Amino acid sequence: MRRALVVGGANGIGLAIATFLAQEKEYDKVYIVDRAPIAPEYMCNKFEHIAFDLRNDDYSLFDRFSDIDTLMITAGFGRLAHFTDIDEKHIVDSFSVNTTAVIRIIHHFYDRLLAHDNFYCGIMGSIAGFISSPLFSVYGASKAALKIFIESVNIELEMAGSLNRILNVAPGTIKGTAFYNGDNDLSLTTVLAEEIVAHLEARSDLYIPLYDEIYREVLERYHDDFRAEGRHSYIYKIESGRVK
Repeated sequence: MRRALVVGGANGIGLAIATFLAQEKEYDKVYIVDRAPIAPEYMCNKFEHIAFDLRNDDYSLFDRFSDIDTLMITAGFGRLAHFTDIDEKHIVDSFSVNTTAVIRIIHHFYDRLLAHDNFYCGIMGSIAGFISSPLFSVYGASKAALKIFIESVNIELEMAGSLNRILNVAPGTIKGTAFYNGDNDLSLTTVLAEEIVAHLEARSDLYIPLYDEIYREVLERYHDDFRAEGRHSYIYKIESGRVK
């Protein structure tokens, strides 16, 4: 039997991934590490919830999960706002949770990634880590740091002879999550969760949902003129009504 750990699995796409894995016959347990509790309506008998704040200094907790072969890190947050409206605590907490915490967790499992046994590992990044994202500057910067980290470590794994890779999942907006103070809706996130798990199982290193439909063109525009694409992104976000 297999076991998985989903960091940030109490809400959003993390919850959808944890739920999908729990429904798979080969998994007998899915550990969920999250500061938030799991809502009663989403609990299942394969879940084991461990409360943990990723801003803590002591990460020895992650050494207890020696029985897993699947690690998915989905914890993270962002605020859509002008940089002038963001306080310093938000900046520090953003990098602590979105970036530093992720790198620290990977460090605890790096021996598993280097080993010959299959180890399936993924990180929820963002398309904002690939392009300038005005009104999302701090969040985008935290995810851009992850992008370079993942790409660099994957090359080290390759050169060390390991077939394991870290999957960078880089979506845009995901419907059905609490990211923008919305509600969890597994009916809107389950398909994406299944696609992410498929890429995990294939040990892919990058998955951009809706790449052909949306983001191929966005990335091409950004490559051609990043300033013009930045202005386009700014206007799009303002007109969306999500900037408070």
